Amino acid sequence: MQSLDLSIVGPYSELLATGLWWTVVMFISSSLLSLLAGVAFALIVLYAPKLLALPVRFLTWLLMGTPLLLQLYVLYYGLVQVGIDIPAPVAGIIGLSLHFAVYNADVIRAGVVSVDAGQVEGARSIGLSRGQTQRYIIVPQALRRTIAPLGNNLIVLLKDTSLVSIIGIAELVYSAQLAVSETYSPFEFYLTVAIVYYAANLVLEAGLHLLEKKVEMSR
Repeated sequence: MQSLDLSIVGPYSELLATGLWWTVVMFISSSLLSLLAGVAFALIVLYAPKLLALPVRFLTWLLMGTPLLLQLYVLYYGLVQVGIDIPAPVAGIIGLSLHFAVYNADVIRAGVVSVDAGQVEGARSIGLSRGQTQRYIIVPQALRRTIAPLGNNLIVLLKDTSLVSIIGIAELVYSAQLAVSETYSPFEFYLTVAIVYYAANLVLEAGLHLLEKKVEMSR
């Protein structure tokens, strides 16, 4: 029976560090884009004409009803068959961003609906346009009320960045797989990766907790 030997991980630290860097790139890019797109999708569904809202509703139905893994396959391997060749990192970011944008949109939509209608009427009565009311009154309050559920989505997104390994992006899990293929020591490397993900989740949760406290104090 082979004993656990974590010293074997040391020589591959640079490889794992590169994988971690790609994980961070995927996470930060997709987080920002999914939040921005989520706000846009929520406002379109709530306030845009049906001609614009229906495609967003269909996209939401489609992305919520299919696995992220399948969506990544379609973006990277499927679209190339119709002449659309998307680089793997771009396909990964687009896939993660769109997948989580529709979930963020659902959360933000609920937050917008929860804003007291009297505040909207008050904003309009002092001369704010509809767009200004959305920008300065509704959206900021909706985002404050949805920090916790949006934060949960970000935590899931961080873990789901591992799925982009299936389209060849050398993120953390992919890098560990490369090391395992050379050393035949899966447990040591997968345990190391699990610890890194757990530490990253703790840092993200702490950051979200601080953000929630600051928002509560600013009210």
